[in-house]
Amino acid sequence: MRILHTADWHIGRRLHGFDLTKEQNHAFEQIEQIALDEHVDGIIMAGDLYDRSMPSEAAVAQLNQMLQQLNLVDKVPLYAISGNHDSAIRLSTGTPWFKSTQFYMYTRLEQAFKPVELPDTQLFLLPYFEPFAAQQYFNDDSLQHLEQAIVPIVAKMKTLFDPNKKHLLVAHFFVAGSATTDSETQLKVGGLAAVPAGLLKDFDYVALGHLHGKNALHAKNARYSGSPLKFSLSETKQEKGVFIVDTEPFKITFKPLTPLKNVQQLTEYFETLEDKDFYKDLQLDNYFGITLKDRKPIPNVMARLREIYPNIIALNRADGYETNVEGSGESGKQIRQKDPIELLSDFYKQVAKDDLSPQQIKWAQEALKIAAKRESK
Repeated sequence: MRILHTADWHIGRRLHGFDLTKEQNHAFEQIEQIALDEHVDGIIMAGDLYDRSMPSEAAVAQLNQMLQQLNLVDKVPLYAISGNHDSAIRLSTGTPWFKSTQFYMYTRLEQAFKPVELPDTQLFLLPYFEPFAAQQYFNDDSLQHLEQAIVPIVAKMKTLFDPNKKHLLVAHFFVAGSATTDSETQLKVGGLAAVPAGLLKDFDYVALGHLHGKNALHAKNARYSGSPLKFSLSETKQEKGVFIVDTEPFKITFKPLTPLKNVQQLTEYFETLEDKDFYKDLQLDNYFGITLKDRKPIPNVMARLREIYPNIIALNRADGYETNVEGSGESGKQIRQKDPIELLSDFYKQVAKDDLSPQQIKWAQEALKIAAKRESK
């Protein structure tokens, strides 16, 4: 079989306030074309299709259009799982009839033990799960940590192996020895939250999601595809793309994606940044993180730089002389028009590097109702 491996689309994500819809559509069009050009037998989507568990209507419409294009128009089978950013319940909507078009969306742990049976391959789709789900499934309260829970999960999968077929695992977790970037939510549930790579050795290929760099893990039979876009300044040097995986003979080929707007880091003096000879060869509508070497105060520094570099996502001083200032792609008017819960979610994500939990959202909604009643009196 020939499979395209991708993950971590994070549809609905913003880059320091800047909307990424056009960039994500541009990346999707390239992924679609690679799938068609390579005549793949299916596409693996290893979690984090959405950026948050409660995606906006626009994000839902965008992802739906992408999935429909691949599966209903292009007739490409899809093998997808939910990630830690996704809402398993929301993603699972419609799954009873998805399989009629060869669209497999697995969002619950127990589904991992019903492999997708293909002519020469078994696909085990293991969605993101908390250790509590494994405790319930195996009736074993000792499974407190991810590295403990994964042991019986893999063991049960191996009992289902067809010796005449290849065995592929699709999963969304952190493998011990992998390297992370700033844009990834750390999976820490009760302990180390890292899966030993040795546990995965009996699979012919492990298609991973969660980490955003394709070089995050160096294993013979396992890869993170990485995200299609750069989602933080820590990813500036990463090459984004997808993997084409051939099962017989086994071969992994990386296919790069060209960004509509790149993410770059500039470290220079203010005077140099304003010099046309310096920026004449730069793509000025890229997203820039700028670090100033200057020590002296510069009046209206952000406004002056944005006349040349309109998409500044972060501005700071090299020696910490000035407090870091993050860029925002929204005007004050746009911010004031946003839903309070969305504003709170954006703020929490920026500070805590994580999504609000359903319980936190519930508390916030209750607090807003109380505030609204007081204002009406």
